[in-house]
Formats: sequence, structure tokens, C-alpha cells
Amino acid sequence: MALAVMGLAGKGTFDHGVHPPERKGLAADAKIEVLPTPAMVKISLLQHVGAPCEAATKPRQEVAMGEMIGQSEAFISAPVHASIAGLAQLPGAVTLPNGRHVKAVGIKADGQQLAGDALYADVLGGDWPVSGLEQYAPGDIVAAVKQAGVVGQGGAAFPTYVKLTKNEAKPIDTILVNGCECEPYLTADYRLMVEAPEPVVTGALLAARACGASNVVIAIEDNKPLAVDTISKAARGTDVQVAELKTKYPQGGEKQTVQAALGKTIPGGGLPLDVGVVVINVGTAAAVARAVLRGKALTHRVITVTGDGVAKPKNILAPIGVSYGELIDYCGGLNADAVRVIAGGPMMGFTLGDLAAPVTKGTSGITVLTDNDVARITETNCVRCGRCVDVCPMNLVPTRIALASRNNDWALAKKYHITSCVECGCCAYTCPAGIPLVQLIRMGKAQLPRD
Repeated sequence: MALAVMGLAGKGTFDHGVHPPERKGLAADAKIEVLPTPAMVKISLLQHVGAPCEAATKPRQEVAMGEMIGQSEAFISAPVHASIAGLAQLPGAVTLPNGRHVKAVGIKADGQQLAGDALYADVLGGDWPVSGLEQYAPGDIVAAVKQAGVVGQGGAAFPTYVKLTKNEAKPIDTILVNGCECEPYLTADYRLMVEAPEPVVTGALLAARACGASNVVIAIEDNKPLAVDTISKAARGTDVQVAELKTKYPQGGEKQTVQAALGKTIPGGGLPLDVGVVVINVGTAAAVARAVLRGKALTHRVITVTGDGVAKPKNILAPIGVSYGELIDYCGGLNADAVRVIAGGPMMGFTLGDLAAPVTKGTSGITVLTDNDVARITETNCVRCGRCVDVCPMNLVPTRIALASRNNDWALAKKYHITSCVECGCCAYTCPAGIPLVQLIRMGKAQLPRD
């Protein structure tokens, strides 16, 4: 159902980008299932942008679901909480999909657990009011979001309370809720919008109240008409607008969503707040509602397990800290031709080297690819075709940046704005020479000398 979105200046799309096969049909119709309580979770003390937390538990300490087990005094940080009830273990270390080794607290399941329909209702179900929210003071909303450890669930994992804190120097006029989910295969946000649109709308309204925004826009790509319909119905009687954007990758990037929905261009090196906008993911909005209205921490999230390499693609409500391997086992395990497991989607995800790695607040999906999916051409020299330039949504010259990184030419990499790359993968997707452009740029960012 196409909706006329009044008052929005965007054209429904952005410049450049690509149209990779969507492959969302594998899991789009799979209703959210609740993962049975795992025997053990390992909760990373760094699963957000900013300072890591320090463990707040002792070995053999009994903890309840939702109890804080890690915290930090730093401004840019977010506390972490127990996702199951049980006994805290001696703090150890885990390796995340991006290769970082971080401290973690293990919790061994013990005693009665909230599970099944009760857990689904606790996280997503029940009543979510869209009126009377003026009773919540902006400062109280921010405090509740901070206490709950809410971070961006679209992948960046930036502490949400920081975004919602009023900035007198840069006032916010619009909350933009990102429901585009442009990454191929993944359907976690889609199922959330279809099955539980109410907390998304409520959370968006609370977020707007917190930062003083007068406009609330929920952006959804037009390949998700059912989500557009359910969110629109949930928003009836409110001032929330639904922006139906044209399907194109990476429509879900902050700068691309702001341009497409609002017609505003974020300056190079800038942030959405520079143009009066705060962007949050639909899952983040639902977590905000749960934190403010129910005082509940971010302990679970919806994760898509999909791809031709997994037996039964599903969308799962899973506890933070469960291993990737357990989620795959719940989906029937790997097929015989599975060759690559990716944390996230195929465009921006990280290949997993160990299925024992724990999921974090920013884990949106697991994509399992087959040998046929990953067949690629042999890398050759750059043929100067310019395709990577034509598709780059950030208007960069990816091949120059990548080759500068490969040759450790940091002056050239900076000249071509390596730090502006969002690692969306459009360049690598179109490169006829098979150059691993994103990997080279990502490696260059990690090695880039600090000024």
C-alpha cells in the first residue's frame, strides 16, 4: 500500500547505490520464535561504541534476568545486563566476529527461567500507549534508556541515551526511525514491524519527547508493504509519519536514509544532529519503549538466521550472549554445502571463524552461504572502469583508497577520505577485477596512524 507522506522533503531515494539480490524470501514469512534458554551465555563487556564495562559480579553470584552485570563511568558507554537467570562465572574473554578480544561474563543457567510465550510477551507483547506520554520528563526518559543499556540495534551499537540527550547547541527537530533493513537476506526488523509495531511507535514517540523533536518519521523500504501497513495502523491517532522509500542498497545507512526521507544532506564528517535529526533503528525504538514504560533492560533481541546453507531459516528472539552455533543448531544446523557463516548480512557482515562467539546487542542476523554463493572471480589489476565510483553512496573513489591502504600510503588514503567510507560493500559488489575493496579499506582504517 503506497502512502502519501506529507511534509517530507526527501525524494524517497539517494544518489548511487546498488541493487543486489534481496534473498529475503528465505525468512520473511518465518514468525519470530523464542529460543529455549541456553545452558550458558557469555556476555561481552564491550558490545557498544565507547568505553568497555567492568564486571559488576563475583564468581558464583546468583543473578536475575535483567540484573546489571557490567558498567562504566564513561559518558560514551552502556551497561550490560544478565540475559538469563543463573550463576555468574569468573570473568573471561571472548573473540567477537570483528576479531576483537574483549572481556566477558559467563552466566550458567540455574533455577526458573522466563521462556516461551511469557518471554515473548515480556519483550514485545502487551499494551503500548501512544497517548499520555507527556507524563515522562525528557530527562527521565534518557535516564531510563541509559540504565537499560539500550544501544543502536542496526549494527553501529552507539549508546542511545547519548543520542537522545538534548544538545542546546544543535537542537533536534526530527526523530527518524530506520526500518529500511536494506541488507540482503536479513528480516529481523521486518518481522518486528509486522508482529510488534506498537512498541516501535511508542518508542519513537518517547525518543522524540526526550530530545525535543517535533517530527517523528518511520522510514521503510517499499519492498516491505506489510510492514508499511502494520506500522501505519499502529501510528493512527498520532503525528507519526511513515516514509515509504525506494528499495536500494544501502538505503538503511544513516546518511542515505536522511537524504531519502527528509531531503537533508549530512556534511562530510558530520552527524545527523548537524542537520537537526536523530536516527534510531526500529529495534532500538522498541527497546526504548520497554526501558521507559516497563523499566526493563536490553537483554534479548530478534536475530535472523538465514541463507541456503542453513536447514531452516528463522527469526529468533534470543538472549544476548548465546553463541552463534546454538542459534544455527536451533535452525536445524548447517547444510552439507555450507561454506561460510557471516555475522550480519553478506554486504557488511564479518565472516565467523568460531561459532562459539557470542551474539551482542548489535547482532541483527547470521547468514550462511553455500559454495555456489561465494564463488568469485580471480582478482586482477584494476581496469579503471570507474564502477566503484559510480555506485559509492559517499561519493568516494574506493579503488584509490583501497590501493593506498594495500601500499600503506596513509597520506594518499587520507587525501581520498578513507574515514568517510561506511564499508557498505557497493564497490566490491560491482568490481569486475574482483579486488577486495572493502577488506582493504577496513584494514587501512585499522592501521591508519592517528594525527
